[in-house]
This record gives sequence, C-alpha cells and structure tokens, in this order.
Amino acid sequence: MKTPLIDRRDFLRAAGVGFVAAMAPPAWAKTLATDAVFASAFVKRDGSYGAAILSEAGKVLHAIDLPARGHDVTFDPVSKRSVVFARQPGTFAVVFDHTGRDEPLTIASVSGRHFFGHGVFSTDGALLYATENDFDNAAGVVGVYDARAKFKRVGEFPTYGTGPHELLLLGDGRTIAVANGGIETHPDYGRAELNIATMKPSYVLVDRLTGDLAEKHELPPALHQLSIRHMDTDKSGTVWFGCQYRGPGSDCPLLVGCAARGKELQLLDMPQDVLSGLRNYIGSVAANPAAGTVAVSSPEGNSLAVIDATSGRIVATNALAEVCGLAPDGTGFMATTGTGEIVEAGGATRSEPDYVWDNHMLRIDQTA
Repeated sequence: MKTPLIDRRDFLRAAGVGFVAAMAPPAWAKTLATDAVFASAFVKRDGSYGAAILSEAGKVLHAIDLPARGHDVTFDPVSKRSVVFARQPGTFAVVFDHTGRDEPLTIASVSGRHFFGHGVFSTDGALLYATENDFDNAAGVVGVYDARAKFKRVGEFPTYGTGPHELLLLGDGRTIAVANGGIETHPDYGRAELNIATMKPSYVLVDRLTGDLAEKHELPPALHQLSIRHMDTDKSGTVWFGCQYRGPGSDCPLLVGCAARGKELQLLDMPQDVLSGLRNYIGSVAANPAAGTVAVSSPEGNSLAVIDATSGRIVATNALAEVCGLAPDGTGFMATTGTGEIVEAGGATRSEPDYVWDNHMLRIDQTA
C-alpha cells in the first residue's frame, strides 16, 4: 500500500521545524523551513570567496567556499542542484546542493577556454550549458556538460559572436538565447578589453541540439559599443536585456531593450532622469512574471528601475548604493548590494557588513 504524499509545508506545520532539525543538519533544516531561498556569490571582507543561500528575510542560512570570485548561479529543479560560475576569466564552476546536505563538486574549464559567469540546465536536467571564451580565436562558445556523468564536458557549439555573457533557455526547451557582449578578452591580459573600437555586440538564438544559428540580431552601427550583457524572460516569453556602454562617458544611450522571435531588437525609451541615473551600466536584469514587471540595476549609478513589461513604463525607481543583485519576490524584487545590504521586496533591509554581494541573485522555489 502506497503512503499518500504530504506537502512539505503541511509536514513542517504538523511536525514543527524542531522535528526536522533533529533529523537533519542545521543548514538543511533552516533551508527546508522556507518556501523559497535565494543564492548569490560573495566576497567577504577578509578576502575569502563563496556562495550563500539566503532566506526570504535576507538571513544567511549557509554558504560554500569558492576558490575565487563567483558570478551567477543557475538551478536545476529536476536534480535540485545548483551551479555557481566563476567570474570571467575564471576557470571553475561549482555544483552544490542548496540545502547543504551534499558535498560540492568542482568543474574545471578545458584548456583554451574559460567561463563567462553564466549557465543554464536543459529542462530535463541532463545537460548543463555554459558561456565560454575560445580566447585564442576570440570566439564565443557554449560548453556542454553531462550532468548525469559528474558534469563531464561532452561538446560545445559557437555563439556566433565575441564575448558571450548571459544565456537563457527559451520556452520551447530547445532554443538558447545568448547575449554576445562583443568584447574581446584574453586571460593573458586579465579583464582588459581588447577591441573597443571594433566591437560588435549581438543577440543570437541557437538550437541547443544541433548548434545551428536560428537568428542573429546586431544593434545599429552607431551603437556598436553598447555591450549586450544580461537577460531575463517575462511571462509572455519576451526576452529583456540590459547593456553596458563602452563609448564616451558623455554619451547617454538607451540601455534596456527587448527581443522577440522574428523581430528586430527594440530599445526602451526611458525618462532622461532615470536613464542618466543608470550611468551607462546595467548590472543585472530580473523579470517577475507574476507581477508583469522587469527590474534592472546599476551599481555604477546606485540605482534600480522597475518596468511594466506590457507598456514599457517605469513604475518605480530606488536609489541604493552599489545595488546589483535582483530576484523576483512576491509582487516585487529582492535586491543585494556591494555594501552588504539585502533589501526585501517590501523595503525592509538586512545588513550583512562582512559580505560584498556579487552581481547576481537567483530565487529557488522549493514548493514546486
């Protein structure tokens, strides 16, 4: 006779968190006691690196160590594993269990490649895709890793551009969208940008099964120094992207745009005070499908803006020192800063002064 399934939240209400804590490590118990958690890379004031799991109240539940600075985190809802990627030109990614039960596993980049800080799982959790740099040929590639074989690298395909950064798996489960920042780098020169005068950013759609190019869109020649960097998808399937401008500081180009299949890229015309406050730099993009909004942040401008995804209208702005990490929370967004602050969607702020939060934050729902 099969035992009926019981909802995790109902179990916790009936048994109490103390019961779970008696059976599990403290980090596991604390993590299971919340409907959602948030993951972010960090640098501590003592110079150490790691990735932390935060509660919805902004409390650090537990953390893992990293060998160097991390960047973004992706999550596989099938296996319940997360991966944090090194900041470019880093050569590691770390697979970890966000509940803190399993030991982390390190993925090393292969010779001639380094990570660009972002990745995504296939819908079945079998494969992990990561943006990488074929630095000797100044070409972007997507590395493919077998998640069921200890993340062995099993192939790659081109991004049809230079300096790929964030990538998304679109709703069909087959098409990967890639933001090619257009900037050439080489690890021999650290993070130096080697082709600012000739850079060509692009937004591409690639078939993840064949590696074939489905669509490629470039910005107008006058905006060739507008590097497309970060993206997220709203509830309609439209991809929103944020840019970082490498041209003269006196310029004030549009920085946020959207992309739909078969259509040219569209840049969002923001009010001048909002646009100038972003200081030519979008550090993170996050959509809240439940609320129909998209948020963008600028650590350079100490500001964030919330956009209505249907009309493109700015519905809220916030001045926040070194804000960058964003993740949907309820009808709003949680945000993190380089000064150690964690700001809840309702505006409550928790300070973790020992932490410098990195550029991105990921929401992990545990109730699905």
